[in-house]
Amino acid sequence: MRPLNETEIRASFVNCSKGEARRLNLPRGLAELPWEELDFLGWRDQGAPDRAYLVAEHRGELVGVTLRVPSFRRSMTKTNVCSLCVTAHAGSGVALLTARRAGAAGREGNTVGTYICADLACSLYVRGRKKSASVTRPDESLPLEDQIARTVLNLDAFLAQVRTDTLAAS
Repeated sequence: MRPLNETEIRASFVNCSKGEARRLNLPRGLAELPWEELDFLGWRDQGAPDRAYLVAEHRGELVGVTLRVPSFRRSMTKTNVCSLCVTAHAGSGVALLTARRAGAAGREGNTVGTYICADLACSLYVRGRKKSASVTRPDESLPLEDQIARTVLNLDAFLAQVRTDTLAAS
């Protein structure tokens, strides 16, 4: 992913108002992020633990979505798998993140959700730069490039669901 600046990030959001996008807390240390190893920019809001954000290239444009994080904690005895990067995590390492749909559907309260690494560090897990706390990532027969492509494809499918309303209008 190419490095992004604050203006690009705030302008990318498709499922919130411009005012909400102006007020959201950006991740600290944008300039120090390992941009070359990121397939998307994802972060949890330090000031509002029930909120998360994700920004990625989707169909030729930068798309940002606001996400809601459930407030309950999962059992530490169960293992869950991220729908994007297929990394297994114990307990609360994977969360059902929900996004309000873009456009009229979102204004009517329609949402879409998927299970994602709770820290939104999928790109780093796939590349082995970050390890799941108490679960070992299984060896895969797919080459790393294909694992990265799968993650991007899964993310694209999720973003397409969020944007369904706006894509049909264009």
